Amino acid sequence: MKLDIGAIGQLWHQLVWERPLESGSRGKRLLVTALRIVQLIVRDLAEGQLTLRAMGLVYTTLLSMVPLLAVSFSVLKGFGVHNQVQPMLLKLMEPLGEKGVEITNQIIAFVDNVQVGVLGAVGLGLLFYTVISLLQKVERAFNYTWRVPRTRPLSQRVSDYLSVILIGPVLVFTAIGITASLARTSFVQTLIQHPVLGSLMEVIAHLLPYGLMTTVFAFVYVLFPNTRVQVRAAIIGGLVASILWQFTGWVFAAFVVNSAKYTAIYSVFATLIVFLIWLYLNWLIVLVGCTITFYVQHPEYRNLRPRIVRLSNRVREKLGLCVMICVARRFHAREPCWTVATLAETLNVGADIVQRIVDGLVETRLLATTADEPPCLLPASALESLTLREVLSAIRRIGEQRSITLDVLPQDETVDALTGEIEAAIDTATGDRTLLDIVRDEPHSAQSPQKA
Repeated sequence: MKLDIGAIGQLWHQLVWERPLESGSRGKRLLVTALRIVQLIVRDLAEGQLTLRAMGLVYTTLLSMVPLLAVSFSVLKGFGVHNQVQPMLLKLMEPLGEKGVEITNQIIAFVDNVQVGVLGAVGLGLLFYTVISLLQKVERAFNYTWRVPRTRPLSQRVSDYLSVILIGPVLVFTAIGITASLARTSFVQTLIQHPVLGSLMEVIAHLLPYGLMTTVFAFVYVLFPNTRVQVRAAIIGGLVASILWQFTGWVFAAFVVNSAKYTAIYSVFATLIVFLIWLYLNWLIVLVGCTITFYVQHPEYRNLRPRIVRLSNRVREKLGLCVMICVARRFHAREPCWTVATLAETLNVGADIVQRIVDGLVETRLLATTADEPPCLLPASALESLTLREVLSAIRRIGEQRSITLDVLPQDETVDALTGEIEAAIDTATGDRTLLDIVRDEPHSAQSPQKA
């Protein structure tokens, strides 16, 4: 029997994407939402950016692993729990089998050889720089997933990263220590002896690693992106990532057991190659969990529109004017201000597209943003001082590079005459009208955004 791939794809599209979510039961809505997110994750992986960023993180991890562990080891030594670093690494490297033990011993040997007192100021600075560069690369990878174009300011970046480096290991090992101590208490031991409660405690013991890993993943997903992440979405992404992590560990362990032929081919490099593959899979799982967190928090992005949308000149001009006039109307009427999300819903375009226009208008000092979360959009100047000619000129300049401007282009009398006529026509059409004139006199059809 021959499979019709096209018919299967059409049926999938009808079942998953064409039916509205509101028409089904709660269970059906959750199932359809999960299937949509799965397809979007597959699409993002096929585009290649997630895999490329995972590869880049593997390279940075190789450079930063020993310095990171050296700093964490120094901090943990002050709390007397530094001896737990090696068992933790052995647990992480467990899917690598004997190669994992070999790699762990080598890493610990490197860490033991790092003598902070001998490094000096320059060496210690380079040590911290190497560690911070890894965390910065992680933030950039997460920001790409969250459609955030800017990283944190330098001062905030250093303080946040140092808190992760210095406080994070202490919290992780403290949580592990408390869990182990509770398991050894007489009360818990009494519960284990009970036939029913003992079975329940055994189930909890099996689920506890997933809970700890979910907490760690959720903490990372909340902290690193340069935007506000909902804890609920981070927990969902962390749970999926922890399950993928455990499942991948089982599969990879089976792969390592049957990888004797790779040792015969690559000889002494086999351990390094297996370690690189394991690092790559781990980072890919982290990025997939981050992507799931994003789609859970932002349902407006659960669509099949391409990730990168290029705007034509006329679409950019109209969209820019719509944004400016919508913001001016709300401001003049003293109504609640717009956000990027509410504008995107009203204008029926993606929030990332609106964000690009808003960023350009902020850079040209036509719009200003508040410190709220999410930021509110306000005119950067009085409405009576913002002429339509100035607004349209700023919108047309969005995306211009300093290396290529009108001044560097060659002079041509015919072309210059045509562009002069176009500018004159724009001046005639806009006249001396300002945004205040528009919001006072012009009818409009933009409606207030509806709550999702």
